[in-house]
Amino acid sequence: MKFIDEARITVQSGKGGAGCVSLRREKYIPKGGPDGGDGGRGGDVIFKATTKKRTLYHLQFQKLYKAKNGSGGQGNNRAGKGGEDLIIELPPGTLVIDADTGDLLKDLVDLDEVFVVAAGGRGGLGNARFKSSTNRTPRFAQPGEPGQTLNLRLELKLLADVGIVGLPNAGKSTLISALSSARPKIADYPFTTLTPNLGVVRTHRREPFIIADIPGLIEGAHMGTGLGIRFLRHVERTRILLHLVDAAAIDPDHPLKDLETVNRELRQYSTALAEKPQLVVLNKMDVDWAEDAATFFKEAFGKGDLLQMSAATGKGLDLLTATLCNMLDQLDETESEEKD
Repeated sequence: MKFIDEARITVQSGKGGAGCVSLRREKYIPKGGPDGGDGGRGGDVIFKATTKKRTLYHLQFQKLYKAKNGSGGQGNNRAGKGGEDLIIELPPGTLVIDADTGDLLKDLVDLDEVFVVAAGGRGGLGNARFKSSTNRTPRFAQPGEPGQTLNLRLELKLLADVGIVGLPNAGKSTLISALSSARPKIADYPFTTLTPNLGVVRTHRREPFIIADIPGLIEGAHMGTGLGIRFLRHVERTRILLHLVDAAAIDPDHPLKDLETVNRELRQYSTALAEKPQLVVLNKMDVDWAEDAATFFKEAFGKGDLLQMSAATGKGLDLLTATLCNMLDQLDETESEEKD
């Protein structure tokens, strides 16, 4: 399925039904009173976050979504039927933005979270509601209120514990396939991965965690170059960045060039990204000249968390998984303390 992370739609809630004007006409009651019922309420347009949806693909073929109108009231004090709500399912991580003003209306993060984006119009009151001592036979009723119409822009930002970043061909797709059951397309040319991939890493050390393979970032990505901003937005949701560096492509004269290129793009896109915990990992250590290249890299890198591995052979995967688990555990503790 094509990955779609943005959609533009118009939603319209239901109109309220009109109140009824009715007067009783019974055989032995020549002067019956008003008995017009109220109109039914219009249906709401509701967004619901669900794992049944992974993308916004299902919103590409229809642009207008309308809830049902409420029915009008009837005589004998019978109220009109309320309009049926329209529930639109969205993947968790969807931002709901007013396309006309740019205002963020809702950030659907939690599973099964619901949001009434457009409330249905109230039904009008029937003439029975207006009976009084001075007006025993009111011959008027209220019309139903109109529904709401909103033009919306929906943006999906993937929810993941760990986001794998790095230049194209760093081995991100190979790594996510080695750590999880995800099976992304893998090939030796730039931008093999055109859609973010999610995988679940299961370990005996803690609860399973979600890892995301963010498509290759290149210089100028924060301005839209390459795959650009479309995928940078997905990095914002991750808790930890796993920065994968191709050890076989390290330049001895500028060993940190690839690392600095990606970090610069992340920082220029959002300063918050620069503050995320980051684990640097040298990949493709199975290549003959990788050890020499890694030596240059470590000397320039200095002190800090640095791992070496080969996603292709599996060497170093256990240590990587254990390190990620420890980092996530520390984050859990910090977030728990902040809440307390």
